[in-house]
Amino acid sequence: MVYWLVALPAPSTGMEGAWASLQEDTTYSSDLSVNFKFAVPEFKVGTLDSLLGLSDDLVKVNGAVEGSVNKVRRQLFELQSAAPTDRSEEEEGGEVRVEGTSPPDYLQHFEWQEAKYPSKRPLKDTVAAITEVTQKLDDDLKLRTTEYTQQRTLLQAQLRKRTGSLAVRDLSDLVPPGELVETENLVTLVVVIARSNTPEFMKSYEGLTEWVVPRSARLVTEDSEYSVVSVVLFRRVVDDFKAAARAKGYQAKEITSDAESQKANEEGLEKLRAAVEVKRSEFEAWCLTSYSEAFSAWIHILAVRLFVESILRYGLPPQFLPVLMRPNPKAVAKLRKLLASKYSGVGGQFFSNESGADSDLFPYVSFTLNIEER
Repeated sequence: MVYWLVALPAPSTGMEGAWASLQEDTTYSSDLSVNFKFAVPEFKVGTLDSLLGLSDDLVKVNGAVEGSVNKVRRQLFELQSAAPTDRSEEEEGGEVRVEGTSPPDYLQHFEWQEAKYPSKRPLKDTVAAITEVTQKLDDDLKLRTTEYTQQRTLLQAQLRKRTGSLAVRDLSDLVPPGELVETENLVTLVVVIARSNTPEFMKSYEGLTEWVVPRSARLVTEDSEYSVVSVVLFRRVVDDFKAAARAKGYQAKEITSDAESQKANEEGLEKLRAAVEVKRSEFEAWCLTSYSEAFSAWIHILAVRLFVESILRYGLPPQFLPVLMRPNPKAVAKLRKLLASKYSGVGGQFFSNESGADSDLFPYVSFTLNIEER
């Protein structure tokens, strides 16, 4: 959803007259936009030089804060897409909210948080405070992302051993315990072979080393790429057989038929699954809270930008009408043309150098916001 945050020059009719005129031209007599009053406090102005410097800084700060909003949002939806499909309604992740309401609703009814960011303190200090908040969010996001990724990587590695290619998976559960020969002198190995090389292996395996039991090879399983063959040999030549197999491009492995070990492995996998889900769920909750904080910080930065650019554009004392506009997507060009005509010659032209915003000159201050809920 696209919004324009604009500061319009206030004519002699005053703020209410300017608002009524805008509503008549863009909403009542035509379907060009839906408009909302946007409350901007009377900030402590400072010097012209300080405003000029702050104007340059705010371009960078706005980009950084908006970037934080988008990073948290993307991470949140990635986590929600990775959630178990069978979780209950109570466990399902919520929609993004900002102070208890939807992002568009928060924006449309924006109120400056005076307790958190006193409007009478220097604007530079306010910007620094907001920057500090978002920087901490960024740092926390990086740390939590790293921790969650490490947990998922461990789980995926374990799953590959169970469900991956025969070349990488655990083969213990593929050979029935009754077919394993395990005595003081004899042992069963499984050999993973490229499927195309299986016939050659079956002809030559007895000669890979001494003490291989003749005609002991059995095809255990195969997939589109590999075959798994069991071979019985004397324990004394296990290492020699593995080395000889490796030289031929085969993987010879020892497996266990210990039911207790297999049960422990299964339990370990389930514990790891549970740990990953706990980490995912906690990370999702953090993202929901942090999105609210980051989005609020972004709109506060935009309010400061609107004020600073309006003072630089229209001068002192502050006399401008701050408005949030939701343009009709089918009438964007027509709306811009109407506003340009309505406010031309008042306050010069404003160039929007905001990344992703309009790259045109307007006779009013204008920022473009793209608000995505999903």
